[in-house]
Amino acid sequence: MSTDIHVPSVSVTYAQTGNSTKSNELGMRPMQERAYEKRGEQYLLIKSPPASGKSRALMFIALDKLQNQGLKQAVIVVPEKSIGSSFADEPLSKFGFWADWHVEPKWNLCNAPGEDGGKVNSVKAFLDSDDKVLVCTHATFRFAVDKFGVEVFDDRLIAVDEFHHVSANPDNKLGAHLGEFIARDKVQIVAMTGSYFRGDAEPVLMPHDEAKFDTVTYTYYEQLNGYKYLKRLDIGYFFYSGAYSDDILKVLNPDEKTIIHIPSVQSRESTKDKHREVDHIIEELGEWQGTDPTTGFQLAKTSDGKILRIADLVDDDPSKRDVVSAALKDPAHKNDRDHVDIIIALGMAKEGFDWIWCEHALTVGYRSSLTEIVQIIGRATRDAEGKTRARFTNLIAEPDASEEAVTEAVNDTLKAIAASLLMEQVLAPRFNFTPKNPNSGPIEGFDYGEGGYDSDKENVGFNEETGQFQIEIKGLAEPKSKEATRICQEDLNEVIAAFAQDKTAVERGIFDEELVPEELTQVRLGKIIKDKYPELDDHDQEAVRQHAIAALNLTQKAKEIAVEDEEAGKANTALIDGVRKFAMDVRELDIDLIDRINPFSEAYAILAKTMSEESLKQVAAVISAKKVQLTPDEARDLAKRALKFKQERGRLPSITSPDAWEKRMAEGVAFLARMKAEAANG
Repeated sequence: MSTDIHVPSVSVTYAQTGNSTKSNELGMRPMQERAYEKRGEQYLLIKSPPASGKSRALMFIALDKLQNQGLKQAVIVVPEKSIGSSFADEPLSKFGFWADWHVEPKWNLCNAPGEDGGKVNSVKAFLDSDDKVLVCTHATFRFAVDKFGVEVFDDRLIAVDEFHHVSANPDNKLGAHLGEFIARDKVQIVAMTGSYFRGDAEPVLMPHDEAKFDTVTYTYYEQLNGYKYLKRLDIGYFFYSGAYSDDILKVLNPDEKTIIHIPSVQSRESTKDKHREVDHIIEELGEWQGTDPTTGFQLAKTSDGKILRIADLVDDDPSKRDVVSAALKDPAHKNDRDHVDIIIALGMAKEGFDWIWCEHALTVGYRSSLTEIVQIIGRATRDAEGKTRARFTNLIAEPDASEEAVTEAVNDTLKAIAASLLMEQVLAPRFNFTPKNPNSGPIEGFDYGEGGYDSDKENVGFNEETGQFQIEIKGLAEPKSKEATRICQEDLNEVIAAFAQDKTAVERGIFDEELVPEELTQVRLGKIIKDKYPELDDHDQEAVRQHAIAALNLTQKAKEIAVEDEEAGKANTALIDGVRKFAMDVRELDIDLIDRINPFSEAYAILAKTMSEESLKQVAAVISAKKVQLTPDEARDLAKRALKFKQERGRLPSITSPDAWEKRMAEGVAFLARMKAEAANG
C-alpha cells in the first residue's frame, strides 16, 4: 500500500462553540432564528450552508405566513424526490414553537407514484382544496405552471429549495416562471440555497429581480465555528500522472470515512470504463471478500486485517444500486458510524445526501461547477461525535505536453486552482473593511490581539462568536450607494469568483514572470467589476474592487503563513492567526500594499510542490507562447490610473522608472499616444 503523502492544503480551524446547534425557546437554531426575524418579507433569499437547518427554517416561516399573514397555501418545490423527505411532519411544538408542521400524505407528491408530468393535476387539486401544504419537485412545479399559468398561485407562498438550480437563462424554465411570478407580484417567495453564487454560469436572477429579495446570510464559518465536534477543515489538490486509480491511495486513507466521486466518463481523467475503475479502487484498498447480502455493500479486507464496507453507487444495475442506496438511507443506521466506511459515486451522493460521519470528500477530476464543489464539500462538513477533522481533496491529472489536448488540460488545472481559491474564500471568516483615519477606534465585541487596539496602526479585530474580522486599511475607498454597500457586505465572493475564473488573470498570475501585480489587481479586476456592475459609478466600482482584492489577498497571505508554519513543524495557525500575523508584519496595511500582492502566487507555490518540475515547465511554456500585448481597453485603464498618479504626485508616470507599476502605467499612456498618432496619420 502506498504511503499517505502530504497534500498542500489550506486549513481553517474552528472554535467548537456549539452555538450553531443550540436552540432558543421556540426550538430555533441561530440560522433559523435569523431567518424567522425576516418572516414578514414578501421575497426572501436564505443563503446558508448544507446541514444548517434550512428546511426547518422554512417550516417556521411558512406556518407564520399561513396563520398570521393571510396566505392561503404553501407550495414547497425541491429539485429531486429524495429531498422531499426533508419536509416530512415535524412536532415543532414539542421544542417550544406554537404549531406543528404537517403535510397530508397525498400532498407530498415526492412520495406519490408516477412521473412528474402525471402529477400536474394533483397540483391543481391541491390549489382547489382547503389543505395548506404541498411538496413537489421542480419538474412537477414547472409543468403545473406551464399548464395552469401563474395566476392560479396568487396569494400563496412558493418556497424553492436548492435555489441555485434556477437561472436567468431563457432556457431555464424555473427561472422564467419565477420572473413571471415576480412581475405579477401576487405571491410570496422564499428561496433557499447552500451555494448561491453562479460565477460558473448565468446569474440565478436578473439584477432587477434579485434587488427585490431580502437576504438572510449564514456563513460557512458561522456554521462550522458553532459545531460541537468538528475542529478543522482542510482543502487541497493533488496532481497525478498515469491512471488515477494507481495513485488514489496516496491521498485516500482507508481509516477515514470517505466519499469518492470518480470522474465523469467524458472527462480526461476517466479511463472510459467506470466499473473497472471502481473494481480497481476496491482492489487497491484490500482483498475482496464478497458482497453483504443485506446491504449490497462490497467487503474488502485491508493488509492489517480490517474489513472495509464499501458502497458502490456507480453500478448501473438498478436492482443492485437500489439495495445499496436503500441501505445508505436506512434511518435505523443514521447514527451508526460503522454502517459503511467508503462510498464510491459518480453522479450521486452530492446535494441533499446526508452521511454525517463523512470525514473526507475525495473528488477525482476537475469539476466545472463551483456550485457542485460546494455541494460535495458539504457532504464532509456535518458535525458528528468523535469527528474532529474533515477534508476535501481534488485529484487532478497532470497536463502532458505530448498529448494533443494539452491546452484543455492546462485549462482544467487553472480552473481547479480557481475553484480552490474560491472555496478558501467561502470557508474563511467574514471580512469587514474600514478606512483607517484619525477617528478610528476599537469596536465592541472584537478582540485586537495581545496588545489590544493600537491607535497608531491599522488594526485587525476578530469576533469569534460571529466569525467576523474588522480590518482597518489605510486609503480604502468606501462604497457610497446602497447597491455598492450591499455588494461589499454580501457579494464579494461573487466578484472573487468572476476574477478567479478569468483565464487571463489566472494564467498571468501564475506563470508570467514579468507580471506587475497591479495589472491584475487594478486593471483586470477593475474591468471585471465594470462589466459585472455597469450601473455603479466609477467611485463605487473602485470601492468594490478594493474590498474584493483585500478579501482575496488577505486570505492568500494568511494561507501562505499557515502553510509555512505547518511545514516548519509549528502549530497550524489557520487563517485567523495568519491574517493578524500578516497585518502585524507589514509596516502599514494600506490599499497600495494590498494591490501589490499577486493573488495567485501562493497557488503557484502549491502547484510547484505537487506537480512534477517537467509538467510545470510544459504548462508555463504553453501559456507564455500565447502572451498577449496590451489591448486598447487595458491601455485606457492604465492611462486613467496614470492620471490619478499625476493628481497625487504632480507628475506623470515615467517610462524609465525602476517601479514596475509606474513604468507599466507610462507604457499605457505611450500606447494610447501611438494609437492616436497612427489614427491621425490615417
